[in-house]
Formats: sequence, C-alpha cells, structure tokens
Amino acid sequence: MHHVGFVVGGIAAAARAFARSLRLAWDGVIYEDPLQGAKVTFLTSRPGQPQIELVEPDGDRSPLRRFLEDKGGGLHHVCYEIDGLELEMAGMKALGAAIVSRPKPAVAFGGRRVAWMLTKERLLVELLERTAHGA
Repeated sequence: MHHVGFVVGGIAAAARAFARSLRLAWDGVIYEDPLQGAKVTFLTSRPGQPQIELVEPDGDRSPLRRFLEDKGGGLHHVCYEIDGLELEMAGMKALGAAIVSRPKPAVAFGGRRVAWMLTKERLLVELLERTAHGA
C-alpha cells in the first residue's frame, strides 16, 4: 500500500490538523495536477510506511467536487504501488472491478502513471506504477 487518500476542502488547514492529531510530518509541498483536477499533499509517519494523501478539488470541474459537496469530504481511496499497470488492471477487471480512469501521468509522482478502479465492494483503488512508463 502506498497511501490512503482523503478529500478535503482546503489542503493547508487540513494538513496542519491531520499532522497535529495523527502526529504526522508535513513538508508543506502541494502539487497541482490539472489532469487529475486536484491539488494533493502527503503526510508521513516514518519513511517507507504508507502515507496519508490529502486531495482538494481543483476547480468546479474537478471530479472530486461532487464527493466533497455530497459527503463533506473524507476517506476517498486506497493506493497501491505496483509493477505492470495494465496487467494489474486486467486482473482486477477479471475479478469484477470497473475501470474508472485509464492510465495517465500524475504530477505528484513525477509523471508516473496512475489508473483508477472501482471494486465490486465499491472501494475506489488508485494504481500507481512503480517506475515511469517505458523506463
């Protein structure tokens, strides 16, 4: 597991609150990703441990806007860092998961591609390729 994502209304205030209440470290870096329609930041406990990702909708057209408005934010997804993005997607699809978003580069991960799947149990899963496509 790479991280657990939470949708928030404002990253800066939420990051300070999460860091304080969960005793996490926050480096203050906020990534803006127009392809994902989001701003994101990461909080850590210890190196090598899964992170907490805070995700803020970036504008009214962001796919996260409705989640924030309908649910008030909160737990949004789990992310796994994997080898073979397309192979993992095919395996999940064979188990009944639906493709939400096909692979595309993500700013927060240095251009490594991410894809989104929704399991039969309605769990949103982000798949993060371990190395850049073609590397």
